[in-house]
Amino acid sequence: MRLKIFALITLMSFVSILQAQESVLTAEKLWKLGRVSDVNVSPDGSKVLYGVTRYDLDKNSGDRDLYVLDEAAESPRQVTDFKGSEYNGIWRPDGKKIGFIATKGDSPQIWEMNPDGTEKEKITHIEGGVTGFSYAPSMERILFTQKVKLDKSPQDIHPDLPEANVHIANDLMYRHWDEWHDYKYNHIFVAPYNNGEIGESTDIMKGERYDAPKGGSKEIDWSPDGAQIAYNCKKLTGKEFSLSTNSEIYLYDLETEETSNLTENRFKGYDKEPTFSPDGSKLVWWSMETPGFESDKQRIMLYDFNADGYRDLSKGFDQSSSDFHWNKEGDKIYFISGTEATYQIYHYDRDEEAIHQITEGKHNYQEIQTAGDHLVASRMTMAMPTEIYKVDRNGKASQLTFTNKKLLDKIQMGRVKGRWIETTDGKQMLTWIIYPPNFDPNKKYPTLLYAQGGPQSAVSQFFSYRWNFQMMAAHDYIVVAPNRRGLPTFGQEWNDQISGDYGGKNIKDYYAAIDTMAKEKYVDEENLGAVGASYGGYSVFYMAGDHNGRFDTFISHCGMYNFESWYGSTEEYWFPNQDIEGPFWQDPKPESYEFSPHKSVQKWDTPIMMITGGKDFRIPYTQSLEAFNAAQLLGVPSRLLYFPEESHFVLQPQNAVLWQREFFKWLDKWLK
Repeated sequence: MRLKIFALITLMSFVSILQAQESVLTAEKLWKLGRVSDVNVSPDGSKVLYGVTRYDLDKNSGDRDLYVLDEAAESPRQVTDFKGSEYNGIWRPDGKKIGFIATKGDSPQIWEMNPDGTEKEKITHIEGGVTGFSYAPSMERILFTQKVKLDKSPQDIHPDLPEANVHIANDLMYRHWDEWHDYKYNHIFVAPYNNGEIGESTDIMKGERYDAPKGGSKEIDWSPDGAQIAYNCKKLTGKEFSLSTNSEIYLYDLETEETSNLTENRFKGYDKEPTFSPDGSKLVWWSMETPGFESDKQRIMLYDFNADGYRDLSKGFDQSSSDFHWNKEGDKIYFISGTEATYQIYHYDRDEEAIHQITEGKHNYQEIQTAGDHLVASRMTMAMPTEIYKVDRNGKASQLTFTNKKLLDKIQMGRVKGRWIETTDGKQMLTWIIYPPNFDPNKKYPTLLYAQGGPQSAVSQFFSYRWNFQMMAAHDYIVVAPNRRGLPTFGQEWNDQISGDYGGKNIKDYYAAIDTMAKEKYVDEENLGAVGASYGGYSVFYMAGDHNGRFDTFISHCGMYNFESWYGSTEEYWFPNQDIEGPFWQDPKPESYEFSPHKSVQKWDTPIMMITGGKDFRIPYTQSLEAFNAAQLLGVPSRLLYFPEESHFVLQPQNAVLWQREFFKWLDKWLK
């Protein structure tokens, strides 16, 4: 009898373990989640078009389909199912057709279909395909963007050597992010349009060696009468491009076929997202004041065509703004702005000349659209990937899509708590604490300090498919994620402080966060780790030579290790010129170079793993190789993950799952 009872107890325990494993987030489950994006509301406001990307781990690929949600219907309707992905889905202005881009057995082309997904028809046959498109409000024209070859390739220069494989450069920006320059430029084309028939197109940037935004983005906008096109473009090349962020707002007049620069000699930083008012009399966009500072405040800039005047609508508003949408009356502008590590919906009231916050809560709104008397918006949290919501003008939100409900209902997420922690100089710093599912305050948990990248990128309520806090918590780690100095949504002064001070106050902020949490009885202060990517990877490298025994292991993904060699091999030079105050050959040499992690590598004594991608041109993979080689020569336990086909990010499904497995394998080895 005792044996039977023992066997039953053993079986029940085994079942409980299996159930617990099934109820938490894993890498495999993460890649089963559908990823919602590109919300587009029908002209009458009754339907929502959006895309969902799903991945097949076995095939190591993804597929994106379009869906239409009728607010009167019980569930969304899938309206595309091509082999491959459909994207840039938009409503035709009369609401009778949906346009989209697909690569069905061809280069990317524009297709149209009925709103119920029937009668799909390809309406372009453009060599090389298109990169984006949009309809004129009158439907008399259509614009699309495509790549135009203007530069000579090595094969053009040496036609008798067709198999030669070489890149030849005479200027900077020969590569960017993860691609080498392909001798082509993205241009805007305009063509007559008549119910699916497209006439001869005109390149409105003919001969220009500059890249326009993709035509389906919010970087290009038609005037309501269809007579003008507003777009932003950075008309700089080579060295000048690498040294400045200065983009401009351009207006193309379809009648005169002339382009004018609306911001020339007035605004020196980024100018982006031009959006016409409903009557076409005004244009709003976001503008940065400082050339070379990509994380400056995004001001709300308004141009009045009738008064020929510019206004900053965000004076006194110490936050950045983006994703502008006018109401149909033209007296309110809705937009998204970050506050205290969340992203909320706001509006500017023209009559009051004031900005009002509409939503609040522990979430990130990502994109919005006006829909009659309400808004339609996408939002996420650390515990839920993006879904679509209906938001009334008072900020009350109701969820419209439930893309991942069946899977998420079976997963137990950890509790997320915001905690204000005092910094070493007496400031208050919001820190997210993510607890394991089934958290027991009487247990002690190994704990991870998460170091954010950017460096000016908030630790907000994002749901990441790599740096996923819920997955870390599911592996029984407490996660400490501070909004240290240098992160936005806490005012511009807090955001700006980090420039020139990489190894200074923000590193002390990290120590303040982990030291405070280490005092909690449920934190195992003998098993602490620090992890991070990009600037967060730099932070890990820096702390490895500075932490005074706080941590028991580190993981650095694509981190800067040697400032001199990094400066000599990156591509956008406005960034290091702003953040580490210039090149190392300056006289006097910028003091920021003293914060280079390689200068204290002789102090490394803690196990460390480095991860990097062969196509990362922002922080080239050689940075991680230098760090790994040093650790090996010093006898520090170390491990290197090198993904030849990945960039600053790991995007291929099987690589991403391997990343997660190795990530936790390393942590479990040294912290448990």
